[in-house]
Parts: sequence; C-alpha cells; structure tokens
Amino acid sequence: MRTKSINTPKVNVITLGCSKNVVDSEVLMAQLKASEFDVQHESNQDDSDIVIINTCGFIENAKQESIDTILRFAEAKANGQLEKLYVTGCLSHRYKDDLMSEIPEVDAWFGTLELPNLLKTVGADYKHQLLGERLQTTPKHYAYVKISEGCNRPCSFCAIPLMRGNHVSKSIEALELEVQNLVKNGTKEIMLIAQDSTYYGLDLYGERKLAELMSRLADIEGLEWIRLHYAYPSQFPMDVLKVMAERPNIAKYLDMPIQHITDNVLKTMRRGITKRRTMELIQQIREQVPGIALRTTVLVGHPGETEEDTTELLEALSELKFERLGVFTYSHEDNTHAYSLDDVLSEEEKQERANRVMEQQMDISYQFNQSLVGTIQKVLFDRIENDHFVGRTQFDSPEVDNEVWVPINGNYVRMGDFAEVKIVAASHYDLTGELIIQ
Repeated sequence: MRTKSINTPKVNVITLGCSKNVVDSEVLMAQLKASEFDVQHESNQDDSDIVIINTCGFIENAKQESIDTILRFAEAKANGQLEKLYVTGCLSHRYKDDLMSEIPEVDAWFGTLELPNLLKTVGADYKHQLLGERLQTTPKHYAYVKISEGCNRPCSFCAIPLMRGNHVSKSIEALELEVQNLVKNGTKEIMLIAQDSTYYGLDLYGERKLAELMSRLADIEGLEWIRLHYAYPSQFPMDVLKVMAERPNIAKYLDMPIQHITDNVLKTMRRGITKRRTMELIQQIREQVPGIALRTTVLVGHPGETEEDTTELLEALSELKFERLGVFTYSHEDNTHAYSLDDVLSEEEKQERANRVMEQQMDISYQFNQSLVGTIQKVLFDRIENDHFVGRTQFDSPEVDNEVWVPINGNYVRMGDFAEVKIVAASHYDLTGELIIQ
C-alpha cells in the first residue's frame, strides 16, 4: 500500500489519441511543473502519486483504448499503487456522466476545456502568464502547434464538435510567441494542426488568415520547416498556396483529408464540396506549388456508400495519386448526423473496402518513392535504430509518413540535425540514403 507522499507530488500524464491531445498534455504538464509538481509523461514506473489520463473519443477503437487504459490504472489505484486518478480529454467530455458511475475509482472527470478546474483539483494553480509555454513530449527538434480549437463544420460522421465545441482561433501574436519559445528551446520543425486549419482566423478577424499566419511564422529566425496539417478542401484559402510556393522554410507538403470523392457520398457526409471541385482544387494545388507532396485521408463504409461509390473512389485515387494516404472505416457514433442513417455494412465489408484502397495506395507510394531515387534530399534526423540514422524529407510528417534510413557505417549525424542525403533505394513506404559528406 502506498503511503501518502510528503514530498513534491509525482504526476504521470498519459496521452491517447491525436496530435492535438499531445499539445493539450504538454500545456497541462507545463502548468503542473510551474506549480512544482514532479511531472512525467507516460512513465513505466509505478511510483506516481497521481495519474492523469488524456483520452480520445473519436471512433470506437480509440474509445476502447481509452477505456482499457482507465481500467488499468483504476485497478492500480484499487491496489494502492497510486493515490489519485483523474481523466480528461474527449472521451471524458463526451461520456462523463456514464463513466462516473461505471468506474468509481476515478477521482474526477474533466472535459476538453476544463484545464483550470483540473489544475485546481490536483492542487496546482492555473498560471495565465504561461501563454505558449509547454513541456514537450516530442523530440525537441519538432513540435505540434495547435492554431485553433473546435470545429464549425457539419460533417455527418464526426463527433469532434460534440467534444471540442465551435472553432476558436488563437491570435497570430499568441502563436508567434509560442513558436518563438519553441525555437529558443531547439525546435526546428513545427506541424500546424487544428480540427480545420483552413478556417483559421474567421472568428477573430472576420476573414481567413492562414496565409498571413504561415508567412509571419516563416519569418521566425531558426525555424527551418513549417508543415500544414488538416486542411479542409471546401472553401480552401488559395492564398496559402502562394506563401507555400515562395517561402523556403514552408515544407512542400499539405495534409488535406478529402474523406471521399463521389457526389453521392460527399453529400451524405455533408462535406460541402463536389467531386469536380475536389479534382480541380488538387490540380490547382499541384500547379501552384510544384513538387508538393499531398497527404489525404479517406473514410469508407459510410451509410449510403455503394459498391459503385467504392469503385469510383478507387478510380479517382488512381488518377489523383496522393503521395501519402490513410484510410479509416466508418464508426457509427451516437449524436452525430450519420447516426440517424442505417449502418448496414458489416465491419468485414468496411475493412475489405479499406484494404482495397490501401493495396492500390501501396503502388502509388512506391512509384513516388522510386521517383526520388538518385535525388539529393534535405533530411531531418529523428532517431537511431538498428545501426541506422532514421529521418524524414520535407514530404513526410512524424509518425504517419515515410522515413529515410541511412546506414551509420562510421558516419555521424546528430539527432535533430539536418543533412543532405542521396536517395539510393526505395520501398513502398521507406527510403534508403547515403549521407553527403560536406
């Protein structure tokens, strides 16, 4: 049985879900540290006084992972291995009332916008002066920067607005300060993230300001790569493309989830765009930013999706040739618009459609990677693994995209540094390179 701590409270923060949750955990940890807590992130040691779990509630698999994690630490608390257990994040926000009665071992539940209440309950002070301050959980050389919270889009399948609320942009000045602080601490690459990054600024300034934000951030000395994630194709702000093409420290990379391509499914999904406009937009992006790598996400198995829709999706993806692509199967989420529709496809049928998409994408990814063989690429190195330096080109974001593997062979490059690399071989999802010795 753990005896009550009389020293600095030790807190273990567990992060589940997306990169936006990573940022939330980092802000929480900075606040705890400022109140002189001993803060750990996902520690494997069973010596914490307090555990805070930042949950995901997006789709069924993510919800189950969150529940399993809560139950594991609830058992640890019941066995006397920790004093307090708190849960925050999307799952807690969405299902707090149900979970409170089902898992009584949890001392308190908090929603996505209740950081001050969480800190007060833990015994910490919310320090307003820590604007932009975070305790990074990623390697120091890259960081996620959340430019807004919430979402105003009405997508039929998405529960994010239920958990995160309406779109709220951070000011350009606040984001400049946050990125400046990160760069001072050694960050060289930032990933701009939001539920819908292309909506940025409408609520604060009355117009879309993503292009201005990216331009202002690109002026920060020492910031070598800016990478844009989660752009929404409907009403895409075209002035962003001019900035991407002109500024050398903005990566030629865009993550823009299209979700589907047929007019039938896009209408049912309430995406506010047609197939024709989607195809035209992608063509315009490639024309205005030559050499750009496009990443997208598609969702298969949505209510109303037919076999013909799946075939048309595959044909369009074959034509569009996204350099990077992820696929999800539809999850029937309560209180979403799509929940009122008949979810008639089995999980096996949904997965079969997803498999077909990924099998085709393997060939597209392979073709793109082969086109890089013989070229010299600027590579940012993230780690050492199996006698290799492992890094990424500007075409690849951490965790989700391809990597460049360079045999050590007596060479040396520091992690977090850039180096010129000649690509000498390519597989479906990875590149092999040789260091260019300066």
